[in-house]
Amino acid sequence: MKIKIAFLSTALAVFGLPMMAQTTTSAQGAATASTPAASASAAGDVTGRTINQRKENQQDRIANGVQSGQLTAGETANLENKESKLNQEEHDMRKLDDGHLTGADKATLNQQQNQLSNQIYQDKHNEATQNTNPTSEVGKRAENQQDRIAQGIKSGQLTAGETAHLERNEAGINNEVRNDRAANGGKLTPQEKAQVNRQQNRESRQIYRDKHNGRRQ
Repeated sequence: MKIKIAFLSTALAVFGLPMMAQTTTSAQGAATASTPAASASAAGDVTGRTINQRKENQQDRIANGVQSGQLTAGETANLENKESKLNQEEHDMRKLDDGHLTGADKATLNQQQNQLSNQIYQDKHNEATQNTNPTSEVGKRAENQQDRIAQGIKSGQLTAGETAHLERNEAGINNEVRNDRAANGGKLTPQEKAQVNRQQNRESRQIYRDKHNGRRQ
């Protein structure tokens, strides 16, 4: 009887090994099969910022560049014009899908934001800078306007489109001042100073209106 029991136990163990091995292999296979999905999910969590978070980050970087002088008025106008077009593209995408963005939409917008991010970096690290410590009255006025624009970008009071328009105006004024100085030995005549001051007055009023019109970024 003892011999029979021992024999049966050994037989069961032998037959049970393949089943255990198959179960273990199946479990390992299931774990392996789920790994890519888990990895993709983890990768999505790491790289998949929401579109709004990405836009806010870009705007903060631009605002810091304006305030530090790393971005000129012309560079800022160009960057914000691109940001404005992206915002319009997103708006159109959402309109087609009941306010939602498809996976393809998000991928497209993210790729475009990557390109804009690279442009922001390049513009902030090239040789072109805005003077943040001017000594002339005209220069100090221009610096004050830039600080107000930077604050409006960071607070969201200025949309990308509004900022692009304001900075195009600033770039135009700056170019006019450079040309006037070049024609007069590095100085501005009283008439030229008065002209620039009038233009900056109009720009100042426009900044105020844009920051208080209720539209936000």
